[in-house]
Amino acid sequence: MNRYFLYTSCILLVVVSLSVITLFNGCQTKPRTVGYQLTGDTITDGKNLVQLNCTKCHALVSVNALTKDVWLVHTLPAMAHYLSISTYGTDFYKNEGDTTGMSLTNWQIIAAYYKKLAPDTLATIKPTDTLINDWAGFTVKKAAKVNDICFTSLVAAQPGTNNIYTADAVSGNLTEWDNQLKAKRNIQLPSPAVDANFIKDSSGVSSAVISCIGRLDPIDFPNGRIFSLDLKKQNAEPKLLDSDLPRPMQTIAADFDKDGTNEYVICGAGGLKGGVYLLKKDAKEDTYKQTTIANRAGAVQAVTGDFNKDGWPDIMVLFGSSNEGLTLFLNNQKGGFTSKDLLNFPPVYGSTSFQLADIDHDGDLDLIYTCGYNFRDSRILKPYHGLYIYKNNGDFKFEKEWFYPINGCTKAIAADFDNDGDLDIATIAFFADMKNKPAEEFIYFEQDKAMHFKPHAVPVSQYGRWMAMEVTDHNHDGKPDIILGNYASGFLFQPNFTPAWDEHTPFIVLENNMMKK
Repeated sequence: MNRYFLYTSCILLVVVSLSVITLFNGCQTKPRTVGYQLTGDTITDGKNLVQLNCTKCHALVSVNALTKDVWLVHTLPAMAHYLSISTYGTDFYKNEGDTTGMSLTNWQIIAAYYKKLAPDTLATIKPTDTLINDWAGFTVKKAAKVNDICFTSLVAAQPGTNNIYTADAVSGNLTEWDNQLKAKRNIQLPSPAVDANFIKDSSGVSSAVISCIGRLDPIDFPNGRIFSLDLKKQNAEPKLLDSDLPRPMQTIAADFDKDGTNEYVICGAGGLKGGVYLLKKDAKEDTYKQTTIANRAGAVQAVTGDFNKDGWPDIMVLFGSSNEGLTLFLNNQKGGFTSKDLLNFPPVYGSTSFQLADIDHDGDLDLIYTCGYNFRDSRILKPYHGLYIYKNNGDFKFEKEWFYPINGCTKAIAADFDNDGDLDIATIAFFADMKNKPAEEFIYFEQDKAMHFKPHAVPVSQYGRWMAMEVTDHNHDGKPDIILGNYASGFLFQPNFTPAWDEHTPFIVLENNMMKK
């Protein structure tokens, strides 16, 4: 247990610093209210002042998106700094004397606005369909147990093989598992691996690019690194590609300049500072040069494709903190990119994942989106967290089509699990309501008719707590299986809750036994 307490202590050390990183952590400047004439009505003036000031940094957060206590004790004191206001408790404020900031009068109106209108508790959103408690055609297979508590931060399946790779956030080990789910070898890495991108060549999948995040918690400590691992050599050492990165979450590859060699794009989430970076190889020196595509915190996931159909690969990036949203980076065919914001989300969403897929079979890629990261300052269950589907009305003009509330939803992967010709969806929720609704930690959504999903609460919460998920045909029977990675301890935010799940099984495989419909 010493290993757990050591890691938990490290997490607790940063909790104090996290208390000042709230939904307003994208504010890098101090906006000034200019030209607004007060009406004398607290609600009208408060609403207008919030709209004028807060939307300069991120999408507007509805007053009923957080409880009164969270607004007054956590969020407003953290926002005040960016407006040159010092706060002392919840009722005493002082202007810092910065002429670019907000007047004390205007700040007091904003505080009074939230005190009047913010709810004591958040209204719940009732799901459209009740969870069905069954196995939905899956059976569970467990990896060999380990002695230490599991902190699985990555599960990845090597295409064309039965090999599964997992990473442990405390030991730093990247472990290769055989088809019997037994460990074959360990590779030491300097920090938790959170993404593995398998690279193909003429002989098949021969290498993997591994993203090591540095610090899991969302603070500015840029010690993330990217490695390349030769999978053909049993004792190959990881080769460093890039370092000193702000919490790299993912690395993807494509030949963006069409010179015959892939470049890499890195999503650096950071804390207050982050970015999207391009790595291009220098063939003469066998090194990589880094350039910045976007200087913006919160990049959590990217996909590449020819989105404007001009023959050149583009990038779509989800930003999950600060100025949250989905942004398209179009290849300018000159070694750079032009950006276009597709969607913006309030900074209380905690965007976590997305996938492009033609859900409605109209030829356009729709958006499957999840939000639910909940380890920042406003750590309360949020009814707007969950699984969303946005319909693509053409040219990536997205319109919300469907929503299912899932507390703390972390990831969604769509596949035709039941082989009936349409897409189903599997979700995990690392910040689920584990105390009252542990079933929402993993849900399988079966699409039984157009844009209608039957949610199955597959009973796997006893086996672990799922931070990572992968879909692959593990047993090569033509049907997609699901791998769930068990991050068994830490990052708990519900009081009076004691976990009862298995802490020593690094991952499980949900084997798909569904028959074709």
